Amino acid sequence: MTSFKSLNVSTPGHGVYQVELARPPANAVDRDMYIEIRQLFGNVDELGEDVRAIVLCGQGRHFCAGNDLDEFATMAPDNAVERMWRVREAFFSISSCGVPVIGAVHGAALGTGLALAASCDFVVAARSSRFGLPELTVGVMGGARHLARLAPQPLVRRMYFTGQPETAEDFAAAGGAIVVCDDDKVRSEAHRHAQRIASYSPTAVRVSKRVLDRIEGMSLTEGYAFEQGATVRMSGHPDAKEALAAFREQRPPAYAARSDLRHWFGV
Repeated sequence: MTSFKSLNVSTPGHGVYQVELARPPANAVDRDMYIEIRQLFGNVDELGEDVRAIVLCGQGRHFCAGNDLDEFATMAPDNAVERMWRVREAFFSISSCGVPVIGAVHGAALGTGLALAASCDFVVAARSSRFGLPELTVGVMGGARHLARLAPQPLVRRMYFTGQPETAEDFAAAGGAIVVCDDDKVRSEAHRHAQRIASYSPTAVRVSKRVLDRIEGMSLTEGYAFEQGATVRMSGHPDAKEALAAFREQRPPAYAARSDLRHWFGV
């Protein structure tokens, strides 16, 4: 496994991995950390032989309080294009990761921190954690499109234009799509979800992840047709029969090792 300067990687086993943002005191992201995030999530199978789900969390008091502002202050038109590319590559590597990624948010998830969380497949948040886009406060733009993965447009616009952070409870009450739990339970709750995901067919989960990524921007008719196509292909895999047999016989399933998705499904 590759070693990282700003990310801690660990695993409790059974295909679940934990990736911890580790750049104290607030896990503010700099250029090198963006590169590491892209490297890890873009090459997820380098973590181990059987990666099935990832929990993304933060070290210390906060999940991630945003960008490294000292580095950000050096940004100018002649270097901004490369930096923005690094940022996009990091976020998109999480959202398009080969396995489901669960964000476990505590403390602050502001700006880049919110975008990192919103890049995950879903988010578990401590009750007192705070979500916000203070972009206008520090003279930059970005994050609104990522926030729209978690919140309806009026909430996105209110948070963006005011720059006011919302507690997880208030965010959820206003329509934010997060799982809220007690502050001391956020990691255990995220890992509980990850372990459930890891209990399913590793092939079916990876196919599902690719399908969900593809259909997110599709219309209902186009997206459902694409899902049905995956069902047709999956029907020829032994795990599909095993899942049904185990369900009907009320026993734990015995799934096969993960298949090569290019060979089986072409997605």
